[in-house]
Amino acid sequence: MTPADKPINFLLVDDLEENLLALEALLQRDGLTCLKARSGEEALELLLVHEVALALLDVQMPGMDGFELAEFMRGSERARHIPIIFVTAGAASPQRRFRGYEAGAVDFIQKPIETHILRSKANVFFDLYQQRQQIETQRDDLEAAAHALRLADRHKDNFLAVLAHELRNPVAALAGGLHLLNKDIPPERSQDIRMRMDRMLDHLSHLVDDLLDVSRVSQGKIALKKTRVALAEVLRSATEASQHNLEAASHTFIADIPETPIWLDADHTRLAQIVANLLNNAAKYTPPGGTVSLNAAVSDDVVEIRVSDNGVGIPPEMQPKIFEIFAQVEDHLGKAQGGLGIGLALVKQLVALHGGAIAVDSSGEGLGSTFTVRLPITP
Repeated sequence: MTPADKPINFLLVDDLEENLLALEALLQRDGLTCLKARSGEEALELLLVHEVALALLDVQMPGMDGFELAEFMRGSERARHIPIIFVTAGAASPQRRFRGYEAGAVDFIQKPIETHILRSKANVFFDLYQQRQQIETQRDDLEAAAHALRLADRHKDNFLAVLAHELRNPVAALAGGLHLLNKDIPPERSQDIRMRMDRMLDHLSHLVDDLLDVSRVSQGKIALKKTRVALAEVLRSATEASQHNLEAASHTFIADIPETPIWLDADHTRLAQIVANLLNNAAKYTPPGGTVSLNAAVSDDVVEIRVSDNGVGIPPEMQPKIFEIFAQVEDHLGKAQGGLGIGLALVKQLVALHGGAIAVDSSGEGLGSTFTVRLPITP
């Protein structure tokens, strides 16, 4: 609800019910809520729980009169800034006016009340209150935006640091390999160096591809080439693409794919990329010798693809932001075996392009995690 839509409260205080009803009728309009009190004590109770744009106080009341109520309001942190208009039937002598202004009044209105004067004066304070609420909302929005920018800037700096680290290692390895190849070394040694250089080039290629994909998706430059595809074929391609990472860490891989054909209207390459990224992520964040599983099941007109592991897990406070760009760089930097931490952000964007959704579930650090992709199936 915006400040313009939020009701504005005003307070009427008079010991006579007929006076309260008359003032309410004079001031009531759309967007205003009238709070009525028959005594100063009742008025203070209302002020404890309600924000008020204007208070109209009867001067002559039994017990706590209007002046005493105003003094109590000025002594309260919550109510001291509320504009007060005194309503009096008696003669407004200079002494009474002085006491009223000293107690914090902004104006006096004599009875019998002139309707247009009361409305005009009250509307000024209602409008000022609404403007102040709008300014406070804008201030809060600006503070939130500034905080988000600071956070994004910090994540960007962390990401650039990781990117520099990830690029430096393979570049250094390639430079070292070239240096050795220029020397007189045995053929078998040359072959081993070339294989290592091939792996480094492959690693560099994946880094660049991930960066380009995130940029393309963010700018809406990726167009899916959808066709009728069999889910089993997609999952087979994804498994083959991630086989090296699973075997390199000696993980146990378990796959449970339905034998009944499941058909999707999807981009085979991009869908395989989604699952492969999840499998690679599971392999990366699972200690050597762990277990990674892949299964799929149909529920109504949706297929659920789950990738689970018994790895490092995800802290509860990080799960809501795990798919944000750069989010995992800082938190899991020491636990990952390389990578830019943009894989899950890319996965979420590609899943959304397929009209699906992705979710993560983890009981906490050291307790593994499960990523579930939900995609619509076709008959």
